[in-house]
Amino acid sequence: MQRPLRFGSYLCLMVCLSCFVKTVAADEPVVPKVTKADVEAMMKDLSNWGRWGKDDQLGTLNLITPAKRRQAAALVKDGVSVSMAYRQIGGKEKEENGFRHVMEINPVDNEVSGAGDVFTMRFHGFSQTHLDALCHIFFKGQMYNGYSAREVLGTGAAKLGVERVQAGIFTKCVLMDIPELLGVRYLDGPRPITVADLEAWEKKSGVKVEQGDAMIINTGRWDRQDASGEWEFMQGSAGLHASVLPWIKERGIALVGSDLALDVMPSQVEGVELPVHLVVVVGMGMPILDVGDFRAVTKEARQRKRWEFLLNIAPLAVQGGTGSPINPIATF
Repeated sequence: MQRPLRFGSYLCLMVCLSCFVKTVAADEPVVPKVTKADVEAMMKDLSNWGRWGKDDQLGTLNLITPAKRRQAAALVKDGVSVSMAYRQIGGKEKEENGFRHVMEINPVDNEVSGAGDVFTMRFHGFSQTHLDALCHIFFKGQMYNGYSAREVLGTGAAKLGVERVQAGIFTKCVLMDIPELLGVRYLDGPRPITVADLEAWEKKSGVKVEQGDAMIINTGRWDRQDASGEWEFMQGSAGLHASVLPWIKERGIALVGSDLALDVMPSQVEGVELPVHLVVVVGMGMPILDVGDFRAVTKEARQRKRWEFLLNIAPLAVQGGTGSPINPIATF
């Protein structure tokens, strides 16, 4: 078995990758090899277990300090807000993906009547914008901060449930607009996004990801889907390559998200299906925004030449939930 690289080696790798910034191409990125052993090493080397105490259940959201919230609020210049949620959470086309909407209409027996709703959904997947809580993924029988996977029962998770985020997420957000970087409408096929891509975008946009920030990755997923229809997502989707994980830890990112499932799929790491998800959630204790719709926010950002803005997320306070459907709001 290949000997796992240690954290210092990852930093050297990141420096080397930065040298390739000028050579990034839509179809020929420079992609370092990452093995299953490397991923397991990163689970230890990049771990935040114990960083905020043995009883911590917030993880990297601890990095969103009052000062960071004030910085984020100061980004509001124009007072323009847009949603980053996929607009079609309901409707017939979503029934196959676990969403059900039943109307309860009160009988009209006087001048005042009305209606109510019953929603049921299976929101983890590729169709509904949602937040992954820290109890969503296990590794070798454990969750973030060493909590046992046995804390998760059929009635909910006793630790790390999404209700821990009831106060919401309010921070500066940096949009990594990779199609804009590469001069394409969308990324096609399983295009891995590397450190070189992220740093090339920082250079082009003039915005740098800092501690306590949220970082969202635009791959143009919905434009691709509009152009060619749905595809086998697990077998041909752009996303972050596992080699970006040390960079994410070094930058002190509080929340990461994308317009599909964050990882490039297939992962290009033999034996590990979603290595970025795994290390980010379980190792670093970082929630993930999955299945965002960034078409409106990229339009606003490109018009303004501003790729940083205030992000506000208020997940449902479901006791013991592994996540929540969300409507993330960007305000310029």
